[in-house]
Amino acid sequence: MTEIRVGQGYDVHAFGEGDHVVLGGVRIAHERGVLAHSDGDVVIHALCDALLGALALGDIGVHFPPSDPRWKDCDSRHFLRHCRALLAERGWRAGNVDVTVVCERPKVAAHAPAMRANLAQDLGIDLDAVSVKATTSEKLGFTGRGEGLAAMAVALVVRA
Repeated sequence: MTEIRVGQGYDVHAFGEGDHVVLGGVRIAHERGVLAHSDGDVVIHALCDALLGALALGDIGVHFPPSDPRWKDCDSRHFLRHCRALLAERGWRAGNVDVTVVCERPKVAAHAPAMRANLAQDLGIDLDAVSVKATTSEKLGFTGRGEGLAAMAVALVVRA
């Protein structure tokens, strides 16, 4: 029997000044940017937390603290590739991942294929093992009021 573990992750960022957001490594035009130390990619941040959580390795803030100037404006795909390396060092790999973006805007569906491709590439897994989808919060809460966006992720990791 294959040894498996599951982790889950969640990330949020408030909107701020700017003209785009980055989700799953894809730059998406938007009337606002996000307040963040790195590029503020909630998809990748939530996914990193899910992968790290599966192996009880803390969270993204432990590995890439926002107090460290090295990570200022960093492309979050670097964080995801680092998580893949941490898994590999311990004899694990991602099996499949599933991410849900929560926001009223920007609309995510048209960008999901490119996000999936980025995540699959960075994790070294097949495209059909990566799911990216979106939902609104029906105008409820901070995402519903257009104050920010969030993402939830789950990751299955398997012994390599």
